[in-house]
Amino acid sequence: MADGDGLGEAATATASPPAPAPGLSPSLGWRERLRAGLAGTGASLWFVAGLGLLYALRVPLRLCENLAAVTVFLNSLTPKFYVALTGTSSLISGLIFIFEWWYFHKHGTSFIEQVSVSHLRPLMGGTESSISEPGSPSSNRESETSRQNLSECKVWRNPLNLFRGAEYRRYTWVTGKEPLTYYDMNLSAQDHQTFFTCDTDFLRPSDTVMQKAWRERNPPARIKAAYQALELNNDCATAYVLLAEEEATTIVDAERLFKQALKAGETIYRRSQQCQHQSPQHEAQLRRDTNVLVYIKRRLAMCARKLGRIREAVKIMRDLMKEFPPLTMLNIHENLLESLLELQAYADVQAVLAKYDDISLPKSAAICYTAALLKTRTVSDKFSPETASRRGLSTAEINAVEAIHRAVEFNPHVPKYLLEMKSLILPPEHILKRGDSEAIAYAFFHLQHWKRIEGALNLLQCTWEGTFRMIPYPLEKGHLFYPYPSCTETADRELLPTFHHVSVYPKKELPFFIHFTAGLCSSTAMIALLTHQFPEIMSVFAKANK
Repeated sequence: MADGDGLGEAATATASPPAPAPGLSPSLGWRERLRAGLAGTGASLWFVAGLGLLYALRVPLRLCENLAAVTVFLNSLTPKFYVALTGTSSLISGLIFIFEWWYFHKHGTSFIEQVSVSHLRPLMGGTESSISEPGSPSSNRESETSRQNLSECKVWRNPLNLFRGAEYRRYTWVTGKEPLTYYDMNLSAQDHQTFFTCDTDFLRPSDTVMQKAWRERNPPARIKAAYQALELNNDCATAYVLLAEEEATTIVDAERLFKQALKAGETIYRRSQQCQHQSPQHEAQLRRDTNVLVYIKRRLAMCARKLGRIREAVKIMRDLMKEFPPLTMLNIHENLLESLLELQAYADVQAVLAKYDDISLPKSAAICYTAALLKTRTVSDKFSPETASRRGLSTAEINAVEAIHRAVEFNPHVPKYLLEMKSLILPPEHILKRGDSEAIAYAFFHLQHWKRIEGALNLLQCTWEGTFRMIPYPLEKGHLFYPYPSCTETADRELLPTFHHVSVYPKKELPFFIHFTAGLCSSTAMIALLTHQFPEIMSVFAKANK
């Protein structure tokens, strides 16, 4: 994340041409200077020309007579007209205010501001000044920021994702709500096609059927295709995987199907190992069969964890990490951390963190908050805010507080779920690191571990908000990590269901137009009330100001 990229940035800086001194700009030709001058004075010239044209046509248009007729009409209006006018204005401004408030809470931006920037600003020529030269320092900074945001907003497979049939679908049956979004399920379909298919699928009819099954959107059609693949080949491991994930309604049924998949997958994997050097196609087939075998063993470990056989789950995960060390991007160590915490094997947890909480490896909420939990565990049972304020913090307490601050800076959404200030939902199948989706996925499994340690949540509650004093502008500059990415809200809204209120950081201030419409609604409502109560006085006041 934020660490380990200093050499790359230094190399980029040395390879780039020297930037011009601040305040200087490349010399412009006379045509560019003329065009810029005309663009700056164009608005004022049009205004003066309009006034001159209006003055020249004042007699043919009979402006004086028309103005006098309008004045007579306004003087003849009754108080009822002003009551109706102010009441209608108050109603319209109130409706605009309600719509602006709803749009801001749903999309995180002002509708009027968005329309103004998207449609009115180009018509007024406001985009020209924002365009920078390709080689200018501002464009270099913008491109660097966009590259950083792109890497920060990468969506990851949730290492602790639930089973569709046994957990997600049961939730839908009970509540009638869909816990997964279409975007999340579409990402899972892409993952399945990447992990479970290869170019040699046409050589085996069952794999050809499964290739179509992973692309199918309708769950019953996918299940039907899996049974068709098993009719063609009773040892089709991916067919058992699909049935275990989507058709099994309990964890016990899912485990039974995964054990059948394991038996078939190991046979296919040994066969692929013997042929891997014959051609590039066989190497691709071995990679696919490796992915299938690792996926099956990992899901079997998760089944054992959910069924209470935690030591068995730990053994499977450790064997996987030893047998397939290159597959660290699957984040199996996060599954191992959660199982070890359930066993309260804190020394083993520390050993795993020593290996994966490294400056050169990507961070996650599980890594940062587990490290904070271990340091909190040593002092939380005796921690008291009153005692700490009198005598100060000890070295161990300072280390625990610093670890909490580090974790909160990485993902500031987690504490609200751990402290039960926000309600939890089922975690999605994909998460965005440092986002609300990752916070839900972490708290869903790790809240019980924080509750088990006496005083841990109390210490978290007393100290987590102090993180924000160290990073007053989190979108511009971080303390231990990169600045907080500004794209997390948009991505989390795609990953999380609509019935969940997405956590936003940093908290956005209300746009100007919400304040404006609220003031307009209040003022027109007050005027309408005064006009209704004192129609004669308000009518005289309105006519006197004409």
